[in-house]
Amino acid sequence: MPDLLLELFSEEIPARMQARAAADLKKLVTNGLVEAGLTYASAGAFSTPRRLVLTIEGLTGESKPMREERKGPKVDAPEKALEGFLRSTGLSKDQLERRDDKKGQVYFAVMTKPGRKAPEIIAEVVEQAIRNFPWPKSMRWGNGTLRWVRPLHSILCLLSAEDGAETVPLTVDQLTASNTTEGHRFMAPGRFAVTSFDDYRAKLSRAFVMLDPAQREAAIWHDAQNQAFARGLEVVPDAGLLAEVAGLVEWPVVLLGDIGAPFLGLPSEVLQTSMREHQKFFSVRNPKTGRIEGFVTVANRETADHGATILAGNNKVLSARLSDANFFWENDLRKIAQGGLEGMGAGLAHVTFHNKLGSQADRIARIAALAREIAPMVGADADMAEQAAKVVKADLQSAMVGEFPELQGTMGGYYARAAGLPDAVATACKAHYSPLGPTDDVPTEPVSIAVALADKIDTLTGFWAIDEKPTGSKDPYALRRAALGVIRLILGNSLRLNLNTRLSTFAKAAELVGSREGLNGPSFADTNDLISFFHDRLKVFLKDEGIRHDVIDACIAMPNNDDLTLLVNRARALNAFITSDDGTNLLQGFKRANNILTQAEQKDGVEYSYGADVKFAESDAERELFKALDHAETTIVPAMAAEDFATAMAELAKLRAPIDAFFDAVQVNSDNEIIRRNRLNLLHRIRAACAPVADLTKIEG
Repeated sequence: MPDLLLELFSEEIPARMQARAAADLKKLVTNGLVEAGLTYASAGAFSTPRRLVLTIEGLTGESKPMREERKGPKVDAPEKALEGFLRSTGLSKDQLERRDDKKGQVYFAVMTKPGRKAPEIIAEVVEQAIRNFPWPKSMRWGNGTLRWVRPLHSILCLLSAEDGAETVPLTVDQLTASNTTEGHRFMAPGRFAVTSFDDYRAKLSRAFVMLDPAQREAAIWHDAQNQAFARGLEVVPDAGLLAEVAGLVEWPVVLLGDIGAPFLGLPSEVLQTSMREHQKFFSVRNPKTGRIEGFVTVANRETADHGATILAGNNKVLSARLSDANFFWENDLRKIAQGGLEGMGAGLAHVTFHNKLGSQADRIARIAALAREIAPMVGADADMAEQAAKVVKADLQSAMVGEFPELQGTMGGYYARAAGLPDAVATACKAHYSPLGPTDDVPTEPVSIAVALADKIDTLTGFWAIDEKPTGSKDPYALRRAALGVIRLILGNSLRLNLNTRLSTFAKAAELVGSREGLNGPSFADTNDLISFFHDRLKVFLKDEGIRHDVIDACIAMPNNDDLTLLVNRARALNAFITSDDGTNLLQGFKRANNILTQAEQKDGVEYSYGADVKFAESDAERELFKALDHAETTIVPAMAAEDFATAMAELAKLRAPIDAFFDAVQVNSDNEIIRRNRLNLLHRIRAACAPVADLTKIEG
């Protein structure tokens, strides 16, 4: 069975596109081969800045003959129906077969396709893959019709077996497939022939090309760490940058340089951001001082001076960039020295946040008032929270954030300390955007929590007030992310906030936003829709924990469902309970009892909720259920009052056996009306015992 080697050689492919392109090439070609009747043992895809490579092992040499039967119209069907069937099959009337069917004779088309050799199939599939390749952006060059991300220079398409190798006959526009390729652009110019994938990979390595991106990443990280360690330094991990840099070089050569002394006083985040975004440099930290003192750059070639010239040139460019950053830093500090942090942020009064929600200064005023309200709920000083909220957005007016928008908040922390503000205020400035995503750290300092909650809740209530809610996949104001941030802040700090009750957090936020002209209508005070939005986000958040949506619905149906900590604690306990054997069986017993009781109440027009008496019990199973319910009620009620859900669930589990025994031994609908009524009231006690825990009627299964 032969092996296939395919290489598409072009000008530089953007690093961010390479991994996806290699996966797309593998999918397009392998799916096409399988659909055409070829099978294979394994396949692998690789990428470098100048090539996409696919290797397929154990490919069948030819496709199997195919026989297809297709049922057509009846023999006496209209001529037009027959003509349509003939067109669809490509056969003539004489080639059709007549066969008996339940409704008479019908035409059958029997089509056979002979097997085809692998080279013929490969040529068709590869050409289609190249012409229909799903690049995010592509270009057309020259006189041809082919579009590619960058000019495509050559195609290597080789079938190799033990008895030799052959080039697949393939032509795409002016490009004809061959068995040759190129190595490194500078260190190994010229083309060379290959006979198999192993030969191809070995010759590429000798021609200064590392084919596997994972190998390039490992080589870069290993050399960078070793060079830094030799000088008593450490490289700051950055997986995203590592993957990107590995996509920029075919032969990585790691070089370690020093940051100039004039720039060592810059905040480490500024140094890291500037080097990462502008030069694709790794930051190198001195573990003794905690400062960023060096950088790692990755060249794409070896030089006679061991990279000295390359390093000097990069250092010159870096110094120019850091000079700009240093100017911004010093200028911002000068502003703070003159007018403080509030003075820096004064210009936000002239910056529109949203045309219906006012300026950034209006928003800051709302956040400050809301932070003051929230502060006592999270154990923060109200005056400190208000003070922090008034300055957390001030760095938006700084030159540094203007140059590096990703440093919003971070620079605010530095500027707050430069202005002599308390540490709690500085920490709140840095952390108030957090958490932005599901993996970000959650603020734990009380003032930071208050301000971060106020920031996100103001965003949510504001856009809800102007009816700018997320729709489908559209969420231009990142409201889903804001809701997730609130959820993580509450759960991460075990906060007990009632978001939607009277005088609640949402109500206060709504009042602040609604104070603007035109936003104080009656619909504005209703935040139930916003709470429903939070519940939907909570379901998504808890999905990773394996908590089912119906379990959450059962808990949402209970009182105080706007207390997210209470809601989640209840849901976690309930989920653990119903996934156990006792919980599953009890749930079935509850649903049986509830169904019988509901039907009886509808039929009789009365509610059986009072009067179950053990003296009317006729069997031991019935009496045991009375005992079990008596004990359960005395335990479940205080456990729920103490929010001890585990104890309440454990007590419910004890009801499984007596409920099962009751339904095995007792017929509820007795001919004796007194006995029937007593048993229905007993079923109500089962429903009532479960009711404080959750609405079990919403549990599926």
